[in-house]
Amino acid sequence: MGNLFVILGPTGVGKTDISIDLATTLSCSIVSSDSRQIYKEISIGTAKPSEEELNKVKHYFISTQSITDHYSSGQYELDAIPIIESEIKKNGNALLVGGSMLYISAICNGIDDIPNIDPEVREEVTTLYNKVGLDGIRNQLKLLDPIHYKEVDPMNAKRIKHALEVCLQTGRPFSELRTGIAKKRNFNIIKIGLKRDREELYNNINNRVLKMMETGLLEEARNVYTYKEYNSLNTVGYKELFKYFEKEWTLDYAISMIQQNTRRYAKKQMSWFNKDKDIQWFHPEEKTSILQFVKEHISQNDK
Repeated sequence: MGNLFVILGPTGVGKTDISIDLATTLSCSIVSSDSRQIYKEISIGTAKPSEEELNKVKHYFISTQSITDHYSSGQYELDAIPIIESEIKKNGNALLVGGSMLYISAICNGIDDIPNIDPEVREEVTTLYNKVGLDGIRNQLKLLDPIHYKEVDPMNAKRIKHALEVCLQTGRPFSELRTGIAKKRNFNIIKIGLKRDREELYNNINNRVLKMMETGLLEEARNVYTYKEYNSLNTVGYKELFKYFEKEWTLDYAISMIQQNTRRYAKKQMSWFNKDKDIQWFHPEEKTSILQFVKEHISQNDK
C-alpha cells in the first residue's frame, strides 16, 4: 500500500518551499488542495507557486477552473483521488499540499454523497435569501432540519443556503445524508503540519499582503471586479479591495483589513487542524526532520 503525504498548515506558514523540496525527494508531483489557487484569473492574492516553482515540479489543480465555474469539494474529491492513486501507482508515494480544510477532508475522509443541486432549487433558495435575509433562511432550516440548525455556524449564509438546498432537493433533512464515517482509501495517509508561533506567523502574513500589493494585487482585483458576485471571489484580498473600488473604504484601510482577515482565517485553519490528532507538527525550517520523518514512513511501508 502506497503513501499519501499531506503537507498542511495555515496561510502564510511556508508550505510551498517544503512541498517543492519534498516532491523533488520523492520524485512525485504535487496535488494542490487550495480551493482558490484552482482559479486561473486570480494568482497574486491566492499566493500561487511562481512560474519557476511550477516548472520545477508538476502541480495539479493550479489554474484549472475559471472564477465563473461552480466547483465544490465533492467534485474535487472525484477529480483528485484518481490522480493520487495514479501517482502512488507510478511512484509509490503522492503529495497533497494546501490549507483548504474542506479539500483536505475530502481526500482524507471523503465527502458524503450529497446530490448535485438543480439550478431551479438553487435559484429558489437564492430568491428566498434575498427576500428574507439570513434570519429568514435560518428559520426555514430550523423547520426542515432542526438537528443541522443547531450544528451549523449561524452566521455562515453559504452553509445554511447549501443545507436548505439539499433539504429541498431531496425532501430529507441534510443531517440524515451526512454519515460522518470516513471513507476507506487504498493508501496510507500521513499528515505533516507546519506551524509557527503566532507573532511570527502574523508578521509573515502582514508582510506577504504588502508584497502582494507591490506585485499587482490591486490591478488583479480590478480585472475581476465585474465578477464580484461569484462565490470564487468571496475571498480575502479581493472582497476588501472591492470595497475600495466602491469608495466604502480607503486603500490603506482595505489593505489593513486584508491583513486582519487573513490573520483571522489562519486562526480558523489552526483551530480546525488542532482537532486532528493524526497530524505530526513541525516548524517549516525543520526541513531535515521533516525529510527524515517522511523517509521513516516510506521504509516502514517497504517492510
